[in-house]
Amino acid sequence: MTVGKDVSALFPDVVNCMQTDNLELKKLVYLYLMNYAKSQPDMAIMAVNTFVKDCEDPNPLIRALAVRTMGCIRVDKITEYLCEPLRKCLKDEDPYVRKTAAVCVAKLHDINAQLVEDQGFLDTLKDLISDSNPMVVANAVAALSEIAESHPSSNLLDLNPQSINKLLTALNECTEWGQIFILDCLANYTPKDDREAQSICERVTPRLSHANSAVVLSAVKVLMKFMEMLSKDLDYYGTLLKKLAPPLVTLLSAEPELQYVALRNINLIVQKRPEILKHEMKVFFVKYNDPIYVKLEKLDIMIRLASQANIAQVLAELKEYATEVDVDFVRKAVRAIGRCAIKVEQSAERCVSTLLDLIQTKVNYVVQEAIVVIKDIFRKYPNKYESVIATLCENLDSLDEPEARAAMIWIVGEYAERIDNADELLESFLEGFHDESTQVQLQLLTAIVKLFLKKPTETQELVQQVLSLATQDSDNPDLRDRGYIYWRLLSTDPVAAKEVVLAEKPLISEETDLIEPTLLDELICYIGTLASVYHKPPSAFVEGGRGVVHKSLPPRTASSESTESPETAPAGAPSGEQPDVIPTQGDLLGDLLNLDLGPPVSGPPLATTSVQMGAVDLLGGGLDSLMGDEPEGIGGPNFVAPPAAAVPANLGASMGSGLSDLFDLTSGVGTLSGSYVVPKAVWLPAMKAKGLEISGTFTRQVGSISMDLQLTNKALQVMTDFAIQFNRNSFGLAPAAPLQVHAPLSPNQTVEISLPLNTVGSVMKMEPLNNLQVAVKNNIDVFYFSTLYPLHILFVEDGKMDRQMFLATWKDIPNENEAQFQIRDCPLNAEAVSSRLQGSNIFTVAKRNVEAQDMLYQSLKLTNGIWVLAELRIQPGNPSFTLSLKCRAPEVSQHVYQAYETILKN
Repeated sequence: MTVGKDVSALFPDVVNCMQTDNLELKKLVYLYLMNYAKSQPDMAIMAVNTFVKDCEDPNPLIRALAVRTMGCIRVDKITEYLCEPLRKCLKDEDPYVRKTAAVCVAKLHDINAQLVEDQGFLDTLKDLISDSNPMVVANAVAALSEIAESHPSSNLLDLNPQSINKLLTALNECTEWGQIFILDCLANYTPKDDREAQSICERVTPRLSHANSAVVLSAVKVLMKFMEMLSKDLDYYGTLLKKLAPPLVTLLSAEPELQYVALRNINLIVQKRPEILKHEMKVFFVKYNDPIYVKLEKLDIMIRLASQANIAQVLAELKEYATEVDVDFVRKAVRAIGRCAIKVEQSAERCVSTLLDLIQTKVNYVVQEAIVVIKDIFRKYPNKYESVIATLCENLDSLDEPEARAAMIWIVGEYAERIDNADELLESFLEGFHDESTQVQLQLLTAIVKLFLKKPTETQELVQQVLSLATQDSDNPDLRDRGYIYWRLLSTDPVAAKEVVLAEKPLISEETDLIEPTLLDELICYIGTLASVYHKPPSAFVEGGRGVVHKSLPPRTASSESTESPETAPAGAPSGEQPDVIPTQGDLLGDLLNLDLGPPVSGPPLATTSVQMGAVDLLGGGLDSLMGDEPEGIGGPNFVAPPAAAVPANLGASMGSGLSDLFDLTSGVGTLSGSYVVPKAVWLPAMKAKGLEISGTFTRQVGSISMDLQLTNKALQVMTDFAIQFNRNSFGLAPAAPLQVHAPLSPNQTVEISLPLNTVGSVMKMEPLNNLQVAVKNNIDVFYFSTLYPLHILFVEDGKMDRQMFLATWKDIPNENEAQFQIRDCPLNAEAVSSRLQGSNIFTVAKRNVEAQDMLYQSLKLTNGIWVLAELRIQPGNPSFTLSLKCRAPEVSQHVYQAYETILKN
């Protein structure tokens, strides 16, 4: 049997041997039964009587053997016969039998969960946690944990301080695998306060000195989890940090495979709490006989631990590694030098000189890696180390890897004004343009456009050549699209082109490969398991529902929050930039119709303006301008527009110059009667919504507000089941009717919809005030976007105050609520201004002429009843007006001024 031969034919004869008193023979018979019971279930029933008899044998070894074998025979027909013997064994006087029976319950539960629950075995198992024998306790915990994993919703391991105390008592006396079960169980417990957490940590700490590495890692997991609840001010917190380092270091003296597992776990620990191992850098120095997988992992941890205190030591070591024979390792070492430069600013100069020394070795792959790394250093510290560019240019001919060539091209393009022969260098790359990889082609296109914007007169031919290669001769859509964008920008609005292409770039961050914090917290809860080696949560690699429970660290106590690292800004800190919300995965999957039932969306509100949304899609208006007459670009009258042949014929008419037109998707929609209608803009680009593109604007006509939407299906599948929901907003805007898309939206089809709105929805002050967060649902997914609505859609028709009331209200509103604004470049006279504003429900209450200036006194009322009073000073012949606004809610004034500007200038 054990050598693979089928001996199932002997089943009846072997079963007859079960009656023997010889323990060794009985073991062999039971082994045979386990192996063949599944293929011969009818014959296996013959063995039931012997099991029942053996469960009452005076010898505890035979009782345990019988119950263990019963658990291993996975045959439904005989499980019910085993309940009685199992119940007796669970209450057996011998602990060896009880511990075996505890595991048998878990096996039986796997075969028939309902049976185990009906027979009350789970309660018996819970009672065993209070057993006097530590091994029985450990096995009971292991069995309950196993059952709880397959039924996450059941609260089997109902842990409380009393049961935790029993587990901690058993921890000192049971075997090493029993200790692992108990420690893993403790890790799932959340202490009620920091004192209990500290008490558990104190009793778990001795396990750190265990010889079994699995016990050590399980203990580290418990301590890492409970440290979250300890205040950093506590003396004990510092003591615990010191105690965690030695056992982790000891793990690195094991064989390479264990070292690797330890290093993967240490990598997580160092990301969470670098202070634990900050003084242990030398342990992670690579040994000559380490396997490559250990070397690379050590290298990663070295960079994570690099600081100003140890950077000299680390750099000396990395420089040494760069002369090794293993190519992969050398490449990683050179990259590591660059990462150190980015992480520790004080070391950047030393890192750059080390990289230059390595370039001088002229070893091809070292030179190429060094150039890639120096590109990143330039991005982190612009205008600091550009003196090395000459050295880099000398090695241009030796570059044959796409990443290195792309990096070098980026450097030449970015610093073209400092390199005399930049055009020649880029031209040399252009000769084999079609043989280059996409990465290099894209970089070359951008670099030549940068060069052209910096030296327009000398490089006109070069830019024409690259744009022609990218748009006409290339079949790569990414390259073609980028070529058209540049061509269009250069030929319509050179100033905008300069602002876009030569915009200041954000500095790259210190650590680009850090694990995202919530994932890191989850992985810390899985230290010592496969998840900690893969650096992925179990749900990413475990099939089916078993064992996939999302874990997280316990919340910090109030005392420990005050000592958070200085990098986390206080909650109320004003943010300089416009915040935007990326809904969490949970939000995205949630039903959009619950959007405003709960508390406000966590995090700052969405504030991406519709213009910004549109700006994502640079070709929003199509390539139509390429067909029309273009104004002169930077290159003067000879700058050629891209060929009309390359342009799809169905795109709109030619557009005017200026970047603003790029985003004008209305293509000549006339203004409707009523208040001024802002042209439609792209609110949700197709690339962000799985092929659904949403453009829109807001209108107000005869007292009713609408959201005019244009839905375009750019996906390859039909879209149906549309629904829309607004989040709470400053003025209670909400859909007055469902989103009606009467027919399924086929691929490449566009539909126009007018959605009526009202202002009776839930109110919550937004930032900015006119921000509207929208969720749109269809049969594919739920999509989120935000837009800014023009405030004049909220100006109501009965907003004209009588003169006396106006005078009294103006005096009554305090002077500090008055705001003054300038409206420039508006060539209208007072009459035209008055009539245009009245179309949008801004009413002129009175008009007078003072010192050759026309003074218009105006009033308007918002849907929520707020009145705004205005004084508009117009000097004939002067296109600049002065607008004074008074309002009891002064935060509205800025948006009312924007409405004035929009209405008067369009």
